[in-house]
Amino acid sequence: MGAQPTVSDVADAAGVSRQTVSNVLNAPELVRPATRERVQDAIGRLGYRPHASARRLRTQKSSTIGIRLDPITQDGISGSILDRFLHSFTEQADRKGLRVLLFTADGPDDEIAQFRRLSDAADVDGFVLTSTFHGDPRTEWLIEHGQSFVTFGRPWGIDDMTDPQHLWVDVDGRSGLRDATAHLLHAGARRIAFLGWPSGSGTGDDRREGWLEAMRAAGQVPESDLPGLQAVAEDGVTFGAEAMRRLQAAAGPDGIDAVVCTSDSLALGALTVVGSRIPVIGYDNTPVAASLGYSSVEQPLDAVAAGVLELLTGAHGGRVRADDGVTDPRHRLVAPRLVVRGGPALIAPR
Repeated sequence: MGAQPTVSDVADAAGVSRQTVSNVLNAPELVRPATRERVQDAIGRLGYRPHASARRLRTQKSSTIGIRLDPITQDGISGSILDRFLHSFTEQADRKGLRVLLFTADGPDDEIAQFRRLSDAADVDGFVLTSTFHGDPRTEWLIEHGQSFVTFGRPWGIDDMTDPQHLWVDVDGRSGLRDATAHLLHAGARRIAFLGWPSGSGTGDDRREGWLEAMRAAGQVPESDLPGLQAVAEDGVTFGAEAMRRLQAAAGPDGIDAVVCTSDSLALGALTVVGSRIPVIGYDNTPVAASLGYSSVEQPLDAVAAGVLELLTGAHGGRVRADDGVTDPRHRLVAPRLVVRGGPALIAPR
């Protein structure tokens, strides 16, 4: 049997640098599509398997990454996002010769117990966390015990943008809701309401700030009117419908021209109340949004999965020390995009 092909062999066959091959394997979104296709073709022809380069995790023993399988949500809509992320992550990890170990937990404390069990048994080399929140004890435990990990979501409340011990990848929800609100303003809406989650959700608060930024920049609604254009609810279609009714009651005679929401579940709830009378924009671009034909902000989950894997298997290996000398960015903030679909034509400005 001949020697296994190397990164250099792939680079020579594709006519690119070793760094370009590394980018295709670890951060494909950084490479031009034509170049990426050429490198992937060379990988296929040579039968290259990037086991060695991918096994730069903490223990270099199992080449296994542990991820909690989140519980099914009540309406099954918002939970589909984490399912899609997990699917993309597992596919990309497999291409790097890595395995994904799924486990369940009843809550943060139970998840920490699973971290301890899996790390003590050397069953995994690192962890991926999802659904981060303010004061998340899971990240504190992993840092304290020197575990390799990356989160899908910022470490809200722990210096979320720059903490050198917490590697994270997140989607810029603020820009997503800002773009959605700006789109409606450009189309002629003036009084755009916001339907979100209760305060304290880092992700929800971030998306609300995007709506506020766009509304304040437009200056078409007095600051004193903005509180009356906001309503919060737990995530779910029923809760969204109830919150939409409260919004309508609080809006007064000027009414509401359009609504932006922090999730597709809330958006669907709002639509059950307003029907096609006013535009509603959701967040996550779930299959529900596509099938019912309402606009939504899409999270680029393939890019998120690639970023998480890059931080786990790249220069940092899922863990950073102050004196490690690595200059590679420790965090990734990915831009979402607004998917516009049909709906009622927007009103002329009042």
